[in-house]
Amino acid sequence: MSRQSEGGVKHIATNRKAQHDYFIEDRYEAGVALTGTEIKSLRAGKASIQEGFVLVKDGEAHLNNVHIAQYVEGNRNNHPEVRPRKLLLHKQQIRQLHASATQRNWTIVPLRVYINERGRAKVEIALVRGKQLHDRRQDIAERDA
Repeated sequence: MSRQSEGGVKHIATNRKAQHDYFIEDRYEAGVALTGTEIKSLRAGKASIQEGFVLVKDGEAHLNNVHIAQYVEGNRNNHPEVRPRKLLLHKQQIRQLHASATQRNWTIVPLRVYINERGRAKVEIALVRGKQLHDRRQDIAERDA
């Protein structure tokens, strides 16, 4: 599931359906506030972001519906698999995300989770708008041609 790529970045999970279901308007890189067993489980490549989304509330951005499996070597203090996780962004970025999401009726979804060269867990999130059925069919036709 996880693989090493150029520059020492280790990819953990990608959301392939996002390209198919949405038009990607803008991308952001955010850190994630994790517990000890969560980061260990991420390093082992045990994460899924297919159903994930981001909510902005009270000036903070939270990553919801992202599944990080429990750490195998963990004890009874292991983390819950699905819980809201705080995203580490600048206030200005959070304001921009919130304004675009509410005014334009767009959605914020995670595109990929990775560990950068410094060993920090990062999430690439995107501001997206949904595709209609005819848009998806057009994309498939262009790809096949």
